[in-house]
Amino acid sequence: MYQKNDELVVTITDVGTNGEGIGKVTGFTLFIKDAIIGDEVRVKIMKTKKNYAFAKLLEVITPSKHRVEPICEVARQCGGCQLQAMDYETQLQFKEAKVYNNIKRIGGLDSCQIEMHPIIASPKTLNYRNKAQFPVGKNADGNIVYGFYAGRTHSIIESGDCKLGICPDGVDVNAKVMETIKTFMEVQGIEPYDEESHSGLVRHVLIRIGEKTKQVSVCIVINGNEIPNAEYLTQRLLEIPGVCDISVNINKERNNVIMGLHTNQLYGPGYIEDYMDEVKFRISPQSFYQVNPYSTELLYRKALEYADLTGKEIIWDLYSGIGTISLFLAQDAKKVIGVEIVPDAVSDAKINAEINGIGNVEFLEGAAEDIVPKYFSENPDAEGCKPDVIVVDPPRKGCDMKLLKTMIEMNPERIVYVSCDSATLARDISLLSMSGYRMKEMTPVDMFPQTVHVETVVLMEKQ
Repeated sequence: MYQKNDELVVTITDVGTNGEGIGKVTGFTLFIKDAIIGDEVRVKIMKTKKNYAFAKLLEVITPSKHRVEPICEVARQCGGCQLQAMDYETQLQFKEAKVYNNIKRIGGLDSCQIEMHPIIASPKTLNYRNKAQFPVGKNADGNIVYGFYAGRTHSIIESGDCKLGICPDGVDVNAKVMETIKTFMEVQGIEPYDEESHSGLVRHVLIRIGEKTKQVSVCIVINGNEIPNAEYLTQRLLEIPGVCDISVNINKERNNVIMGLHTNQLYGPGYIEDYMDEVKFRISPQSFYQVNPYSTELLYRKALEYADLTGKEIIWDLYSGIGTISLFLAQDAKKVIGVEIVPDAVSDAKINAEINGIGNVEFLEGAAEDIVPKYFSENPDAEGCKPDVIVVDPPRKGCDMKLLKTMIEMNPERIVYVSCDSATLARDISLLSMSGYRMKEMTPVDMFPQTVHVETVVLMEKQ
């Protein structure tokens, strides 16, 4: 039996759902972060279980033909990109296999029941993210740092040069914003937040960039009521190209939630704008908006294709955010009813419908698992309770059981399920499959190159 700190040489023969390489030595399984299928590596065992262990990559003895040099110098330490050492074609194959295996294993479907189309690749594999969240803290020397959390920790890996962030006109806006805030904090003697003592002021900085408009929003999350000399910081930030909206979010809670409930405006209207196809969207700091605009249009077109609209349909769009999918669907439907829990997102959705001249949409505020069953029980004969199509785009945890049961009772012809987690997607598909629906087809979409995450669009049809 192998022990902690033992060093071994192993060949990687598989890859796990979190992107870790998998190898075996005399029947003993090793999970090794940053190792690629085909690598021969020297590793050090860090944690052992009965039949397997987690090991640290020490050296790549013989590199796999699928291995590439990560473009980011902190790729191994940072928890954001798990697959940068893997060539893009192999990343796509890994994601296809991940979705397929989850649908088959967790969803309980036979191979003949799974009609899966090839994954839609992202038009850009770097510089595609329109949103960045930087934690702020101190390093061992007591200096202010910002960057990203190391995998499964809250240790900050110092980096302002994320290779995934959009750089309008070649300008790394994220780095400029963060360096401006860091310098301001140092000059003003402002302390970053410390989780252990619940002291310090600046916790996170949230930056959004409009891919087409080049507008930039900066939201500083603080453990307090205000930033000292905020007017001066505002002036410095406005010198950065594109910055047109600056706000402070108040989060005094002792938890790991990034954003608090209240936001105070320092400059600008409280939002930026961007376009998806010809539809214009208003985006507030707390609103959900897909982070990869280049793949989002491809994702929504696939959802629209699966909805198969003729102009006569009534549609429910659950977890509707700022109305992105709703407004796409409304252009080819009779009516769309969107449901969203975040108040700012609902406000944005209503305004987005107005500024685009789309009048056949209605947005309801509240949790979908509360709003939809209540609406259905109180208005069972109303037109809205007899939808032709339900589109659902839930968070990673998937759909609430109460919501799924109500969706089944509403008896739509088609359910278009957009998922960012194929495991919870498979679980929900299993229930729908036992309740009169069959999976007709599905298509993975790579929204997150260099990471293990993948979106999937599924069409469920009433049998």
